[in-house]
Amino acid sequence: MASALNNTLPGCRPTCGNVSIPYPFGIDPDCYLPGFALSCNDTGNGVHKPFSTNVEFINIDLLAAQASIYNQISWQCYNHTSNGTSNTTWYLDFINDPYRFSDADNKFTVVGCDTLAYINGQNQQDSYDGGCVTVCDSSKSLTNGSCSGIGCCQTSIPKGINYYEVTFDRNFNNSLVWDFNPCSFAVLAKTDWFKFNTTYITSTDFYYTHGGRAPIVLDWAIGDEPCELARRNTTSYACQSDHSDCFNPSNGPGYICKCSRGYQGNPYLADGCQDIDECAHKDKYPCYGTCTNIAGDYNCTCLPGTNGDAKKGPCNPDQGSHSHPFSSVKLVIGIVTSTSFAFVLLLCIAVSMLRERRKLMRIKEEYFRRHGGRLLLEEIKSKQGLAFRVFTKEELEQATNNFDKNRILGGGGHGTVYKGILNDSHAVAIKKSKIIDDCQKKEFGKEMVILSQLNHKNVVKLLGCCLEVEVPILVYEFVSNGTLFQLIYDRKRASHISLDTRLEIALQSAEALAYLHSSASPPILHGDVKSSNILLDDNYNAKVSDFGASMLVPKDETQFATLVQGTCGYLDPEYLQTCQLTDKSDVYSFGVVLLELLTGKKAVYFEGSHEERSLSSSFLSAMKEDRLLQLLDNHIKNEEDMELVQEVAELARRCLNVRGEDRPTMKEVADDLDRLRKFKQHQFLQHNPEEIESLLNMPSSYTENEISRYYSIEKKVALDIECGR
Repeated sequence: MASALNNTLPGCRPTCGNVSIPYPFGIDPDCYLPGFALSCNDTGNGVHKPFSTNVEFINIDLLAAQASIYNQISWQCYNHTSNGTSNTTWYLDFINDPYRFSDADNKFTVVGCDTLAYINGQNQQDSYDGGCVTVCDSSKSLTNGSCSGIGCCQTSIPKGINYYEVTFDRNFNNSLVWDFNPCSFAVLAKTDWFKFNTTYITSTDFYYTHGGRAPIVLDWAIGDEPCELARRNTTSYACQSDHSDCFNPSNGPGYICKCSRGYQGNPYLADGCQDIDECAHKDKYPCYGTCTNIAGDYNCTCLPGTNGDAKKGPCNPDQGSHSHPFSSVKLVIGIVTSTSFAFVLLLCIAVSMLRERRKLMRIKEEYFRRHGGRLLLEEIKSKQGLAFRVFTKEELEQATNNFDKNRILGGGGHGTVYKGILNDSHAVAIKKSKIIDDCQKKEFGKEMVILSQLNHKNVVKLLGCCLEVEVPILVYEFVSNGTLFQLIYDRKRASHISLDTRLEIALQSAEALAYLHSSASPPILHGDVKSSNILLDDNYNAKVSDFGASMLVPKDETQFATLVQGTCGYLDPEYLQTCQLTDKSDVYSFGVVLLELLTGKKAVYFEGSHEERSLSSSFLSAMKEDRLLQLLDNHIKNEEDMELVQEVAELARRCLNVRGEDRPTMKEVADDLDRLRKFKQHQFLQHNPEEIESLLNMPSSYTENEISRYYSIEKKVALDIECGR
């Protein structure tokens, strides 16, 4: 039987050095749950500390389901003598572990002048790219304790991040401020740990004072199933104590256990939660009378001759027992008065609830009218056979279990997508957007009808919408196998993706975009082409989603930086100059998707020397310097397919032309991919290499000026993103 002081399984070490190691964590074999193994290392002079691989644990908080670890500080220094920059950057990878970085307790902190540092993160649904820029002309402009962009900046991180990496922008290298600030630093660290000091700019105190590392808070959870699913498997269910409860954490999947109210201890151990003797701790559990401990609670009663609630305050002496001549009359008057007051109060509450209900109905009707609901209903009636449905808010709340976070399929800058189950048991994808442009509200209903009539096997079907909310909710067909982004960057699944499959996915996606551009009436620009907006079914057939999503995005320039933040690696450089979205903007973004399929790298990635963080710019440099092979995914480096890979790369380069007029149309891209696929299927690559050469138009070559122009635009995007935060 586990006592309240026993936090480990029998025979297991309870501590390592000064750090308590509570179960589910453990050091010895059979002393921990999967993913929670630690080692107790001798760090010198007989001092032992707990580690997971090479990460040192500072403490483990069982009640909060958190752990504190040390994170290395990344740095960049400019050498005036050699006119060169050196740096060391760090990353932490918990993708296959039960940890994620606490969004509530950590912040990405950057120290320096003329410094732009990026943080690249990842969770189960998507990747995250953020940054922080600091500037200062001299040390005189610095203020102790201030971290608002002058010498120091901090930014929050989203929920669910379990991978973290730092990189410095090569265009900001301290060369202009080296005389008083030769070095810059960046680290994801515990929020209340950091306090800015001006000496951090003029010296290396920030790094060496803290030994080159900073504390960071991790949230942890058991497995990846929510409580309602985990309870079904009694063998693996971790909440072992009879007096424990299961909770779904707010920062990612899985579940955590806590002792029930009135109990304390370790809920992960059988009999680990012990009854609290509240009577022995009157500072926490006040009692102004006689205290009696009971299982999970305590009773507190007033002494004889007194009355009141002894848990809330002192008891009052009882009134004398002698009757007053008018006591009965007073009692009747009191009862009548109290009853009347209660009746009036209930009547007021009922009237208030009725008014509130009518108010909500009026609000729903007003939203429906603003979003063009009446026009939409007329359009549906006039279009016979149109399978489009207008849902109520209550129907979608029921389908998503009140938009439960466990139903989330993915999300981005424009909204969150949930899996829903309708009353007829059909699964759907429900997109809850964040914002809508006021000037588009009246046309929204008409646009819904246009989008619902799209009919292409590789375009996700729009099934309906809900207009009685502030921002319309869209309902799409459910596609079961995740996104192309998840397929490419899942290490296990990516190793099984053949070149044929990648080419087929690219072709189907291109055909879908060509259909939107050329066959839809009126033509539709996607506006946000990226691998996470290409869904896959169980047979890896591609379905393009979020088409026409730009109509839910404000067009005013004040929101520009925020909107481009998540997908800056896909943005058309010409759009950044003109703010005009064209069909060639989709072509450019599709070119980046082609690169992801060829290289297995993200549109914005951080690895190696960190000299090139944009996949597009890395690719253009590789093509110019004839080193494409170095950039390719190891899984498609097949000699007999290299001519085909080269042709696909040439097509991608044409799509990435800086000038839109020099790019092919999506119809031309789809036709070229289709011809390449047919040649691959008929094995013409070895026998007719000259025919392959004629498949595609000669690709336009990038000049050095065009490449330089691309880099300058990329730098402008990075600045716009952070300045808009």
